[in-house]
Parts: sequence; C-alpha cells; structure tokens
Amino acid sequence: MRIVLDANIYISSLISGKGNPATIISKWLSGEFDVLISRPNVDEILKVTSYKRLQKKYKKIGENRLEFLELITEQGIWAEPAEMLTVVTADESDNRYLECAIAGGATYVVTADGHLLSIGNYQGINILTPAAFVALLSLDNS
Repeated sequence: MRIVLDANIYISSLISGKGNPATIISKWLSGEFDVLISRPNVDEILKVTSYKRLQKKYKKIGENRLEFLELITEQGIWAEPAEMLTVVTADESDNRYLECAIAGGATYVVTADGHLLSIGNYQGINILTPAAFVALLSLDNS
C-alpha cells in the first residue's frame, strides 16, 4: 500500500512520540506500507519546521528537524507529479498532496487538514484522518 502523509502528520509525530501520527510513522518505518513524497511536500515540511515560534514552543522540532527530514527523504518513495491540480481552493498548497498521490499511485492521503478531509475521496484516493488510518491498519492486521 502506498500513502501520502500531510506535513501535519510528520510535524505532530516529531513533536510527540505518542498518538496516531507517531504510530503511523512507526508503522511506515517498520515496513507496513510505503510513503510517497515529492519535492513540494518536503519543502513544506522544511518551511513549517523552520518557524521560530514552533521551534521555541517545541524544542524537539528545532533539535531534530534536519535528521527527521533526512529520514523522510531517504525512506520515502519519490513521486514526480506530472500535473498541477486546483481541487482545493481554500489552501492551494494542499493540492500538492493530491498531485503526489496521483503521481505515485497512492491509495490514501492521511491528514488532519480540514480542506483535504472535506474532499473525502479524489480519483479513488481516500483522504483519511490519522485516527481513521490507524484503525484501518488495525483491521488489516486482524
């Protein structure tokens, strides 16, 4: 199974080693599924983790962001989107996740972003919350 993770999943897992985002990262790194990445998505993670207010509030971000990005870029499967979408109009950058998912043949996009979640499904790609995706993984393993 191939999935795309929104930046908010990576950042939440970096802040706390507990919860659904951390579970998703752990299961990915243990080989339960593949994560697709693209340059725009990695750039967004880099941009958000460089915010001084986040680094000040969550010291783990400032201390571990570059190592974490290295892990993502080495362990992720690179997908090069062939087209630019305008499905999400409220936050144009959310379209980059759909583009990556289409380019890499993803089954799911996992996000806590309401703009993406409101779509539900796009071209056969299901858009799920972290909790719903962890529940799905549990069902697959039972």
